[in-house]
Amino acid sequence: MKKWIFYSLLFLPFLSWAQTEKDSTKTDNIYLDSIFIGEIENKKGEKPKVLHAEPLYIDLIRDLGARKGEKEWNLGVGMKADRDFDEFEALLEYEWAPIDRLGFEVELPFTFYGPVNSGGDGVRPSNRLESLKLATQWSFLVSEKHSTSLAIGYIHEFELTDLDKIRTERFFKGNVYNPFFIAAKRWGRNYHTLIYTGPRLISEFGQTGVETVFEINTNLHYMISGTRNFIGLEVNKEVVSGKLLTVFRPQMRVALAENLMVGIVTGIPVNTEISGLSSFVRIIYEPGFKAMH
Repeated sequence: MKKWIFYSLLFLPFLSWAQTEKDSTKTDNIYLDSIFIGEIENKKGEKPKVLHAEPLYIDLIRDLGARKGEKEWNLGVGMKADRDFDEFEALLEYEWAPIDRLGFEVELPFTFYGPVNSGGDGVRPSNRLESLKLATQWSFLVSEKHSTSLAIGYIHEFELTDLDKIRTERFFKGNVYNPFFIAAKRWGRNYHTLIYTGPRLISEFGQTGVETVFEINTNLHYMISGTRNFIGLEVNKEVVSGKLLTVFRPQMRVALAENLMVGIVTGIPVNTEISGLSSFVRIIYEPGFKAMH
């Protein structure tokens, strides 16, 4: 018993020092994070906005609570494994905010297909520029008190014909109408949740009727203190013909410079109708962005 007391007293100063260091580090993180959030949300002469972690696969049309003059370039590349052939996707998009709270986006999504895999019996589709996507998003509520933002938006896709059929078929083959609603909240300083939902109405020329797909995308992210780096999970859900199709997308975003970030996403499908694992990388460049002054 006396030895136990002796050793306890011997290690007591070390334990006290370790706890002090831990408390000091925690205090420093809180301080740095508070400054970082404040610099982004309360820029002098600008309208307030709430810092949110945004999903990397189904991304938003400019930031929630966007400020006039903000702009962003995105380059994305990805691959999906298939039993018959590999599918490669690429996108180029530009986002900008002409006035406070309102964002616009132009996107060109491409899809390319690898050769048919050994043993595969599928027919390889044609490479194509999927569509010309035009989008807008309006943040109608930005609440600093509740760390919450709400927005509505609309995406219109002009579907394009396959690249190898441009000379023989009509250039545009249909339209996709996609109104959506977004609700986002930051819990404390580090945890972020976001819901992105709405119908996608697909109308192709020469076909009767409209195909309806309802999207429900939910997100949970943890943002590292004092940075815009995060790790999180994006869950993409679609209701097609009464059936729910789900893909889990673990992801992370890392800042390479003040105005340059890279996001890495893995796709894990739940349903057998969605073939294979997938991966996706998004490079995000924001000209003129500065977090600290």
